[in-house]
Amino acid sequence: MTPLFGPAGNCDSFTKQYKSSVHAPAWLRDMGLDCYEYQCGRGVNVGKDTARAIGLAAKEAGIVMSLHAPYFINLSGDDPQRVEKNVEYILQAARACAWLGGDRIVVHCGGLSGMERETAMAHTLYNLREALRALEQEKLDHIRLCVETMGKINVLGDGGEVCRICQSDERLLPCIDFGHLNARTGGHMSTEEEMAALLDLLWNTLGEARARAFHAHFSKIEYGKGGEVRHLTFDDAVFGPEFIPLARLLTKRRLAPRIICESAGTQAEDALLMKQQFEQAIQEEQL
Repeated sequence: MTPLFGPAGNCDSFTKQYKSSVHAPAWLRDMGLDCYEYQCGRGVNVGKDTARAIGLAAKEAGIVMSLHAPYFINLSGDDPQRVEKNVEYILQAARACAWLGGDRIVVHCGGLSGMERETAMAHTLYNLREALRALEQEKLDHIRLCVETMGKINVLGDGGEVCRICQSDERLLPCIDFGHLNARTGGHMSTEEEMAALLDLLWNTLGEARARAFHAHFSKIEYGKGGEVRHLTFDDAVFGPEFIPLARLLTKRRLAPRIICESAGTQAEDALLMKQQFEQAIQEEQL
């Protein structure tokens, strides 16, 4: 197995040519990319027919699909009505992902809203148990929930917290956002040593299977005192992280994550650059 590379949603160069995401899988295949994360951050608004058409196009193009669930899901809340809404939002995302022919949906952790981190963690674990139960009841449990590391300090979702959440159920996968972790640590997810320590954490807490095939987001992100400020492109020379250290680690350790680029407008082009850097790392190791 080898890592898969692709964009989060449609980049600017695609939208200048096409109006419909149905064309995206073939376009990405022709670029040399492998996967595509459909974006439902503002709500699951894609219809069944459109989603199935995209899914068919992806199957024909050999593009592996995933979906980003709505940003307004707040897994750290404990209000019963809010829990019910969270579960329904996740179900909506899973249905759409199934129509797309996908197998993973990415979900955010929640804000603290004045809570202690342990309280927020307990609520998150409960919300996810309810969501997994609902997916099983709807026969959608083949869709993996990928819990994302977050970029702001005042939300749940550092590397250790996401690993702890995923330890609660083997059906959960971590979505390791290297840019988020670099932002919330003030630039301390940028060296090969720092990334290696994170990969060790995945292996030691979640086991070989999930550590080899985790979900990932990668982009350069501007950050301040509170963590993440905004996503950038790979052209930025001030903020990190760079992908080359991770490419070397993936090569050395024979890992095969699905890596989704979330650059601001150049996500497909930057995903291709990551794939090229990974291939270069393979060549360098073989010398």
